[in-house]
Amino acid sequence: MTKPDVRQAVKERYGAIARSAGTGAAARVGCCGPAACGCDDPITSKLYSDSETAGLPSEAVAVSLGCGNPTALAALEPGQTVLDLGSGGGIDVLLSAKRVGPTGKVYGLDMTDDMLALARENQRQAGATNVEFLKGTIEAIPLPDSSVDVIISNCVINLSSDKDAVFREAFRVLKPGGRFAVSDVVVKGEVPADIRKSMELWIGCIAGALEEDTYAAKLRAAGFQNVSVERWRVYKVEDARAFLAESGLSVAGLESTIDGAFASAFVRAEKPAAACCGTTCCKG
Repeated sequence: MTKPDVRQAVKERYGAIARSAGTGAAARVGCCGPAACGCDDPITSKLYSDSETAGLPSEAVAVSLGCGNPTALAALEPGQTVLDLGSGGGIDVLLSAKRVGPTGKVYGLDMTDDMLALARENQRQAGATNVEFLKGTIEAIPLPDSSVDVIISNCVINLSSDKDAVFREAFRVLKPGGRFAVSDVVVKGEVPADIRKSMELWIGCIAGALEEDTYAAKLRAAGFQNVSVERWRVYKVEDARAFLAESGLSVAGLESTIDGAFASAFVRAEKPAAACCGTTCCKG
């Protein structure tokens, strides 16, 4: 797929999920993967505690499309400014808004009109006044330089076909000393191309997951430091065997290659406190 094709495919997929919210169809369409959030599928289940989702609009929870809980990972503090890349129905934005409080601000960025409409309705129902949803792409963030304390994202960066641009933009909008704390899908080792493609379809990744060392290297190339990639939910071959069989692929003899190759990961990085701006360095 070309970059425009990938972007259009993502918009169509997630626009359909947003339109299905409240109809019961969202659960059948799936979250990051093919099964409903919270229904014990290996990707999306048990990401949020009952105390976290209590009081949130049901549609925000129903179309939670992630593979982790970046709001818990980020350790947000009152008064911070937070940006959620690919905010979808807004669950992580609304959770972040509670954590940063009335003196903080949370931006949700999404390129899909239907998702933005759903997120803004969820914001209205939740009564979140410290939230703003922006239309745009994660490769060209519509915010000024050095304007954000923390960037979060939940199983979205893997959907981008230009991840270097995503990381450059994330670095740009973070304040010096700002933190990058996302949940995403990564792959470890070499996986046969046809199996990898089908596994990514199973997980819900259209553009493809990065190899974990490549992920870290790209963040460092963008200027980040203290980079870590922590695999926390590893996908087993048995989880995907039925899907692969339906795709006409046999995993016989490939179990050791596939088993544990794909995983949800917590990815952390920091923008240096003294960030270089052209030929000079400045403290934010």
